[in-house]
Amino acid sequence: MSFVNISQAAERIRTHNAGKRVLTLCCSPAFSALWLSERLPTFFSQNPDIDLNLITTQNFLSMEPGIRPDIFITKMAKIQDGYQCYPLFHDVIYPVCTPQYKANHPELSSLEGLRDGVLLNLSPYGRSQVAEHVDWNVWLAFNGIDISERPFESPHMLNANDYNLIITMVLTHQGVALGWNHLVKKLVDDGTLVRPVSDELVLRESLHYLTFRQDRQNDDACCRLRDWMLSQLA
Repeated sequence: MSFVNISQAAERIRTHNAGKRVLTLCCSPAFSALWLSERLPTFFSQNPDIDLNLITTQNFLSMEPGIRPDIFITKMAKIQDGYQCYPLFHDVIYPVCTPQYKANHPELSSLEGLRDGVLLNLSPYGRSQVAEHVDWNVWLAFNGIDISERPFESPHMLNANDYNLIITMVLTHQGVALGWNHLVKKLVDDGTLVRPVSDELVLRESLHYLTFRQDRQNDDACCRLRDWMLSQLA
């Protein structure tokens, strides 16, 4: 797409409904699907004068020309000049599966049983901007288990760089995945998913951030979106 076409597309996004303020929010596909989507109806009901342009990406440092989001949700404190950063929360990571899958696989109650079962693994592909990537190898090692001791006759292990796909497979009883607390907590709280073991990995230095355009400090609509997200993420 040419620069002119990109600029025209950006302008259409900004002006498609002249009666409303259009804000641009950029976050990961997993955050948009597993955290944001179910909360947006509340935001829109409270802010009927705002429309939202949502951009999802894993590469936050390479935005298309003409696109400058009002707010980012990322794991990077520094996106680009002209943004103010708000620390949100740190990573807490633990295994998750469905209650049905756990009932059918009692061996999952031990770390060794987890290691030797069907593992759905988030690969590092496309995550070069994340300082640390936690997969099953890393998570098990932190808990004293060597994945290289997984028996040859163990069932399959699937690697994918699409976290939404992995969670979809978990929800259809296809194995065990690592759950990032901010993405799966509601599914665990309502019983859709369970934690087969109580072990977890807490990375207090691995923070998520909200970054906000400094030139929007006096923009009422932008500030309302920022404050709403901060309250939801508190």
